[in-house]
Formats: sequence, structure tokens, C-alpha cells
Amino acid sequence: MKLPTWIVAITVTLVLQTVTATMGRLVPVAAPAFTVEFGWDQSWVGYLSAAGIVGALFVLTAGIGIMHRLGGVRALQLSLLIGAASLALYLVPSIWLALLASICVGLGSGTANPAGSEVLQRFTPPAHRNLMFSVKQAGVPIGGMFGGLVIPPLIEAMGWRWAAVVVALGCIAVTLLTWPFHARIDPPLEERMQRRLISFRLTDILVPLSSLRYGDHLLRASFVGAMLAVPQSGWITFSVTYLVAALGQSLSSAGVFFAVMQASSMFGRICLGWIADRVSGRGTLMFAALGSTVATVLLSFSTPAWPRWAFMLLAAFSGFVVSGWNGVQIAEIARRSPPELIGETAAGGVMFIFITNLLTPIAFAVFVRATGRYDVAFLVTAAFSLACMPLLWGLDRVTKASR
Repeated sequence: MKLPTWIVAITVTLVLQTVTATMGRLVPVAAPAFTVEFGWDQSWVGYLSAAGIVGALFVLTAGIGIMHRLGGVRALQLSLLIGAASLALYLVPSIWLALLASICVGLGSGTANPAGSEVLQRFTPPAHRNLMFSVKQAGVPIGGMFGGLVIPPLIEAMGWRWAAVVVALGCIAVTLLTWPFHARIDPPLEERMQRRLISFRLTDILVPLSSLRYGDHLLRASFVGAMLAVPQSGWITFSVTYLVAALGQSLSSAGVFFAVMQASSMFGRICLGWIADRVSGRGTLMFAALGSTVATVLLSFSTPAWPRWAFMLLAAFSGFVVSGWNGVQIAEIARRSPPELIGETAAGGVMFIFITNLLTPIAFAVFVRATGRYDVAFLVTAAFSLACMPLLWGLDRVTKASR
């Protein structure tokens, strides 16, 4: 029996986003191993993570035309192959090659949201938009959970280099398995060829940002995502390093913490998406903002004396609230966007988040290197999720322009 196209679309985008996220988690999880071997300061993980955002921002500015021309599925597949090939650069003890590799890996992250949003907006029933977007976004924590559970044991058994090779081969295998679905999901060739391929003119590069003017509260919803992304970026980039370097936990134990956090995030995204379809996106995001603040404050006050169950409970709670909001926020952008600008507004909204993800690891790393205080750095990030609450008031109010 032939499956409905919308089921095929959500399944393929979910699988590709999951594998992209797994590849993106290699550096944060493996950082305690390779930074020690190369003699690098462990705060360098922040700069490597920021380099990944540079690659993502390139896609969101100059690369949207390429995505339209290729089709969302094919763009995801090709960015995944580029990222997998670039993992070989991490094997060389050069910080410059590692930064280049991170940029290439970031191409997949930049492609995932606008490509997935365009695909799902064409196939998803409106009544289930928040849920379907949240299911797609669940691929990020699923990939993170897989990375947290699999990569540390691979590193301990085979070394971090072979762990990188295994991740690369997995990315290539999944790309080949999903390759045939491009024709069924992406628009026809003649429709795709009508879109401009690429432009580096400033006016064209800024199209994703300028498109946020054409929908109801699109800019405000984008700022909400950016502020919620501050603590999320801190958790994803530095939680493993914090547990190992500051709290004295083993890499495997920290990897389990990371995996629990990502598993809870997967559940949280789907659950919050389901709630948002029945209550409101604004109310759901307010709950996530308050929960993110509480979870991050608790992490900052954690000590080596905490029992293992307390860390696991915190990981589960943090995953639900710190990272559970993404699908709802992206669905809010899609809901408020003019239909012909879905790809552009999705890219514009994600640009705010990715700029945050670029600046947060750098600022976090600079602060930790100057003070040696991970706990205070996490407290600062918690303030941002609390500060986004005023932006959420009135988010559902309909303006005259949108009536």
C-alpha cells in the first residue's frame, strides 16, 4: 500500500534532520577528548560551535536560492554529504582546519529549518501544524540523544577519530537510503528552475530578514526564539564540558546526562506542539521560558556532591523546557507568514536563532576563560529566557494589517 505523501514527507525530513543533528553533536560530546590530546583549551569548543553557525548563516543568506533550486529534500541530502566529508578535517591537529570543518557541518543545520518548513507547509493539515513541525524538530534532540549515548562509548572503545569516521559513514548511508524520495516530495523541476540560484547582492542576502515585515508579529516571534536560544545554546555546547571539567564526572556519565536531556527534548517538542494546537502558541512558549529559567538556575547551583539521580532528573526537566519550544516557535513563524514566503520567513526567523547560537558560545567561552566560572555563565544565560516574557505578551493580538 502506498503511503500518503504527507507521511513520507514528515518521515524523510525527520530522518534527515536527526542525522544532521547527530553529526552536529560530535564536537560538543567529543571535545573533552580531542582538546586534551591536541593541547587546546577546553573553551575552544565554544569557538568551534560558533563556526558551525557561520556555515548555517551562509545557507540562510546566500544559500536560500540554492535550496529552492535543488528542492528541500535534495538540499538536506547534499548538505549532509558535505558535512560528513568535512569530518575528516577534525583528524588533523589544526585549529584552522577544525574551524573549517565546523563551518561545513553547519551547512546542514542551516538547511534543515527552511527546507523542512517549506516541505511541511505544503503537505501538513493546518489543524496539526504545530504538532507536525514539532515532530520534525524532534529530530534535533533524537540526534543529540543518539550522539550522547553512542559517541562516548565509541570514543572509549575506538578513540575519537574512529568515532568521527563511524558518524560520517552513518550520514552517508542515510543520505543514500533517502535519495529516491526527492522526486516525490520536492516540487517539479520546471517549478524549481524558475527560482534564482544564488546572489551575493546585499539586498538579496537580506531578503529573509526583510520578509519578516510581511506577517503579523513575525519579528516579535523571531526575537522570542533568539532569546530562548541563549540558554539552549549554553546547555548544548557546554553541559558535557561543565560536568566533566567543573564537576568531575566521567565522559560516559556526562554523555548519559546529555542523552537524557535530548530524549526529554524530543518528548517535550512533540508534547508542547500538541498542547499549542489545543491551547495557544504564546501560552506554550511562556511556559517554556519560565521552565528554561528554572532549569538553568538549578544547573548553575549543581555541585559534585549531587547524587546521580538528581542530575538525571535535571537533565530530563531541562530537555523538556530548555529545548522543547523550537517546533512551536517555528510553527508560529509559518502560521504568520504569507504562503509564498514560507521559505524566506522560516530562514529569517532561524537567522535570529542562529546569530544567537553564534554569539552565545563565543561569549560563554570568553567569560569562562576569563573567570573560570561556568556556573555564573549559566546564570547569565538564564536571564535571557526570563527577559523574553514581555515579548510574549500580546503575541496573539491580531493587528489591522493581518485582518
